[in-house]
Amino acid sequence: MPQEAEPPLPLVRSLPSGIPCHVVFCNRSDRVVRPVWINFRGEPQTYNPIQPKTGQRMTTFVGHPWMFRDAESDDPMRVNEKELYLPRAQNTMSQMSLVNITLPVFTLRERCLQVVRKYVSVEDFPQLEIAKTLQEDLADKPSLQRDLQCIAQRVEQRLLQERQQEQT
Repeated sequence: MPQEAEPPLPLVRSLPSGIPCHVVFCNRSDRVVRPVWINFRGEPQTYNPIQPKTGQRMTTFVGHPWMFRDAESDDPMRVNEKELYLPRAQNTMSQMSLVNITLPVFTLRERCLQVVRKYVSVEDFPQLEIAKTLQEDLADKPSLQRDLQCIAQRVEQRLLQERQQEQT
């Protein structure tokens, strides 16, 4: 009987590494932040929330990606002005890296959707006297999985472009 092939591992995932990185995740925002480690299978693993204007010491490893989310709304946060934090090797074992977590710059539309989602229940979206497309946008809440897929697609596109450039 033929065995089923295992699905390929996602591009965005932790890679085996014995190289530790000592970091302080610094929440520079006014929101409670949820750190999310992407494990070896590409699955998000949440860690204890970080309160506003505080930090959390962490030992992680080179090649272990992290994302950060607003703990209440699940909106993505920025980490060192990027979507994803990927630790790099440090010069010394005692060196501590500061990792700054901040709010992204939201468009007016995104910010309005956030506020309406906060104060109006999902069941009441259809009763709002707004365009159907806005009702659909409200129902389309932020999604860590969708954000991971978008990042993976961009990584895949970049790898394909680099491969094509090498062949020319």
